[in-house]
Amino acid sequence: MGAGKTSVGRVLGLRLDWPFEDLDDRVEAREGKSVAQLFEIYGEAGFRERETAALRELCAELVRSPRVVALGGGAFVQPENAALIEAIEFPTVFLDAPVEELLRRCRQEERVRPLCGNERQFRELYDLRLAAYQNAAYRIDTYGKEIEGIAAEVACSLGLG
Repeated sequence: MGAGKTSVGRVLGLRLDWPFEDLDDRVEAREGKSVAQLFEIYGEAGFRERETAALRELCAELVRSPRVVALGGGAFVQPENAALIEAIEFPTVFLDAPVEELLRRCRQEERVRPLCGNERQFRELYDLRLAAYQNAAYRIDTYGKEIEGIAAEVACSLGLG
């Protein structure tokens, strides 16, 4: 959360002339409810089921039509999702920053983040997810960088720019 996946993804998509998609947006469109509402109604487990269904659908489309995709902070951690991503053999990028910076960014946003919580909870969630994030093919530190520069760094890392 707060790493810049959506912001960087949009700019990267423009840079590469590829469509951009945020998995959370797809889940919301499929369900007709916001992520926060889905968490409230179904809990995290119910949200994750819907997220996996949306990712399965998206992965089937990616093999025919590549695009830049932003996965929610918890999507990459779910074993079934990780297997789907690995199966299509698309490169993954972990956008990282110090935990304090990620929390600061989340608190500045208007969007409700159901798992943001307090600083201790946020840090615990980051630490819990870190091992999965480190399975990404590339890691880009976003701290103190402009979005355009991060997108350029991602493109270069992928051999696309």
